Formats: sequence, C-alpha cells, structure tokens
Amino acid sequence: MSLYDDAVLVLKEYEDQTDLRQAYLDHLAQHPDGLWKACHAGHITASALVIDQEAGRVLLTLHRKLRMWLQMGGHCEPGDSSLAAAALREATEESGVSGLSLLPGGPVRLDRHPIPPPCYCHFDVQYAVLAPPDAAHVISDESLDVRWFGYDEVAEVADESVVRLLEATRARLAA
Repeated sequence: MSLYDDAVLVLKEYEDQTDLRQAYLDHLAQHPDGLWKACHAGHITASALVIDQEAGRVLLTLHRKLRMWLQMGGHCEPGDSSLAAAALREATEESGVSGLSLLPGGPVRLDRHPIPPPCYCHFDVQYAVLAPPDAAHVISDESLDVRWFGYDEVAEVADESVVRLLEATRARLAA
C-alpha cells in the first residue's frame, strides 16, 4: 500500500472531527502530491505527542523556526510506509528517545494550521506515543530545546492545538 493510500484509509477510518476530516480527504483528492512539502496548496504532516504516562508529563520541542513549544512532527518522507510510521519516525528523530511506541487506536486528532509561504497550510495528523520509563532525550537540529512538562504545565507554554492534543490523548488513555 502506498503512503497516499494509507493516508486516505486512515482518514476514512478516523471517526472524529468529521468536517475537518473531509477537508483532508478533499485536499488529497484534489492534490495527488498533497502528502509532500512541494505541494504549495498545503500538505499532510504527521506529528506525535510524546507521553510519559507514569510521570504525568509530555515531551515538547521548542521549534527552531517557529519558536513555539510543540509536539514532535513534520513532513512525510518517501521512505515512510504509513502516516503512523512517519509520526513515530519524527517523534524519535526530534526527541532522541528510543523505544517509543504508538498509542493504539490511530490518530488522536487532526489540526489544520497556516504556515509561512510559499505553502498554504499543514494538514497535521496527530498521534501520541508512549515513552519508556526513564526515557533520555536529546536536542535535535530542528529544536532550540526539548523538555518534559507536567500535564498541568502545558497550557502555560504551548498553544491551544497542543493543549487540545494533550486533552484528547489523556481521554484516550483513560478509556
């Protein structure tokens, strides 16, 4: 299965945020290259919130270009077999944490947000990954800093999209 086919299937199976989900599917139908950074009409990205469930904390990156605390994530690459694999790869690369595992159940949320030109927006498919106990992290070239934050600290440092992702992840963990 191609990454494009995986993305369409993942989005069709995603049951929440129906209007936004349809916008993602419409984007892919109109733009066969809609998974790639070169698609200036916008492109699908994959991200993952790194969770230390036992300690009640998340690992965020201070994004080098945007200078905002965000979950790990980024552009799909030709070697990615699925959106989930892209999210896991990005989380591992940007956090330096080995042994991350995807939270079961597929994407946690979708978040469409504007990005600087020449592109229009990111259609982010957001996952969550679980960190192993005592996970050690490193700062990647894409980050100014990487730091653990308690669940209750996230709203103080991150924007609403990260807060919503954390809330949705915690709800899935509690289910």
